[in-house]
Amino acid sequence: MSSITILGASGFIGSALAKRLEEIGLEYLAPGRDEELAGRKLGNIIYCIGLTADFRERPFETVDAHICQLLHILRDCDFDSLLYLSSARIYQGHGSPAREEDSLRVSPSNPDHLYNISKVMGESLSLASGKKTRVVRLSNVYGEDYTSRNFLSTIIMEAVSTPRITVHNPPDAEKDYVSIHDVVDGLIKIAGEGRQNIYNLASGINVSNLRLTQRISELTGCQITFDPAAAGTSFPPINIGRMQSEFEFRPRSILDDLGSLIESYRKHHEDQSA
Repeated sequence: MSSITILGASGFIGSALAKRLEEIGLEYLAPGRDEELAGRKLGNIIYCIGLTADFRERPFETVDAHICQLLHILRDCDFDSLLYLSSARIYQGHGSPAREEDSLRVSPSNPDHLYNISKVMGESLSLASGKKTRVVRLSNVYGEDYTSRNFLSTIIMEAVSTPRITVHNPPDAEKDYVSIHDVVDGLIKIAGEGRQNIYNLASGINVSNLRLTQRISELTGCQITFDPAAAGTSFPPINIGRMQSEFEFRPRSILDDLGSLIESYRKHHEDQSA
């Protein structure tokens, strides 16, 4: 396998990927944000550049990360393959279960769809480039991401630091959560051996906000209530048959991992408060 180049190595997924490659002894490059890449041999690129929870406040940066920087890499750089990190969020409003070959629905008039549209454009540009490219659609990745503004990280951080919180999302809304450890191992396998052009990388099981917060409350003692006026969106279950059949992918469960995850957040909070 050629060496791996991680673009976006300072982010949550990129840094976890670099750590895992070090652990298993695989050669990789992690160029800085402003390094010139044209003229260098980049091997197998894993494109981790992107925004998540703050895309609404940073629309121009979102498009630049998901499309414009990608365009430069595809057009001007020398690489063996490129794996583009997309998102299962693009299945919003989709039927169940969501499969890689299904058509997608987006609405330019919906500001929340800027993220989805930019990811779909990144996918399309990658796959139409004439280069060897693959796309992976990630569900909600969880792990020790202490500065994240995503739903799960925010709830856990508040639950370990305050006695009671109010959740401004509906209790019956559901999402798929996948461990960062399963993600980085999956990315390495896809980048080196993947036979398909698109993969869903998820747990394959949705968990409701109610079930998630009940477990967090049990483990922390925090009293968690829901804002009755809150509105939110559920996402369809994600089919992971392609990952399972090709790589014997067996993802762990967020509900099983919550105990250790909460302990790590609690320790981080205590260290920050000391």
